[in-house]
Amino acid sequence: MAPRTILFTGKGGVGKTSVAAATAQRCARDGLRTLVLSTDPAHSMSEALEAELGAEPAQVSDRLWGQEVQAQEEMERNWSAMQEWLGEMLVDQGVDRISAEELTVPPGADELFSLLALKRHHEAGEFDVLVVDCAPTGETLRLLSFPDVARWWLDKVFPFERQIMAAARPIVRSVLDVPMPGAAVIEDVRGLVGNLIAMNEILRDRERATIRLVMNPDKMVIGEAMRTFTYLNLYGYLTDAVVVNRVFPDAVEGTYFGAWRERQREHLERVHSAFAPVPVLLAPYFEAEVAGPVMLDRLADELYSEEQAPAAVLHESLSTELTVNERRAQVRLQMPFADRGDVSLKKIGPELVVRVDGQKRTIMLPPALAAWRPTEARLADGTLVVTLDEAERSSTADIG
Repeated sequence: MAPRTILFTGKGGVGKTSVAAATAQRCARDGLRTLVLSTDPAHSMSEALEAELGAEPAQVSDRLWGQEVQAQEEMERNWSAMQEWLGEMLVDQGVDRISAEELTVPPGADELFSLLALKRHHEAGEFDVLVVDCAPTGETLRLLSFPDVARWWLDKVFPFERQIMAAARPIVRSVLDVPMPGAAVIEDVRGLVGNLIAMNEILRDRERATIRLVMNPDKMVIGEAMRTFTYLNLYGYLTDAVVVNRVFPDAVEGTYFGAWRERQREHLERVHSAFAPVPVLLAPYFEAEVAGPVMLDRLADELYSEEQAPAAVLHESLSTELTVNERRAQVRLQMPFADRGDVSLKKIGPELVVRVDGQKRTIMLPPALAAWRPTEARLADGTLVVTLDEAERSSTADIG
């Protein structure tokens, strides 16, 4: 059976690594062989677990292993021929050697290659649970979201790459004066495309793979998490929980931190509005740094109840689905308890605000849809379908 895979992502500095480590430690104590991997270039998993970790899995405790994936090693494994060809071509064109080496790695590629380590562990089947501490944003996951394009390359281009290269070689030499890539370079690209397809299939298996967003109860952090949540839904990745870390307890009311607590309470209302019906897990602001087995256990106790195993799929369906064509978009929202006539909506910039019986939900749309306007809304079988049109129209819509 494929391992249970849980990916944690969020803005840098929100405690994502500690939450991932606490989840992995609890999974191991529940009797599951668990590997926690850090693909974040700024590794801090060793400090969180208080264990020496390296490029290969190292046992931390009974049933728990840790690994800090080294991007350079992953790139050498998957991209070395392409790097060598690009580097030589840039040097031939007058670029200095150091700059040429830097330019051979596309932005975000190191994170992408690090994430491919997950694929190898998934195929090996040595662990019951894989917990991944991802890079600080969801950008890497977006790179895995185009399987149709990748399959087109595999089906339409690579079967004829020899003929294409043979035909293009004299033209490129005469016009651009650059060398054509060899077979090893094409094989690197072919392998990467195949890996992208395989990773996409692993992460879209909603019975085994989910993503958990980590944030602090701060306005800007929540806004970024909302944007990430939108793209995860857009590309079919299941978010089964959101974690709000470092929440001030009620006990601080009347103290210096009382005003902070009140502001956090307002932000928590926005979190519930934006991510419902996905479960919201809360962790307090501890009096000590969350590192080491004892503090990680305390964090896990706050996040997961006795009835709520951390390895379980905590939410089983996409709460928001977005489909977009050339001039029209549709947003589908789960609203199982809403009745006909109980729903109203409006759009403010990129935010679509839906009200149901006094409760509000806020959906962050992609920036490309910021100027689009809702033109129709239909409620049926517990699902609200909102249609947006590229044309400039009224910013309100009636429920049909």
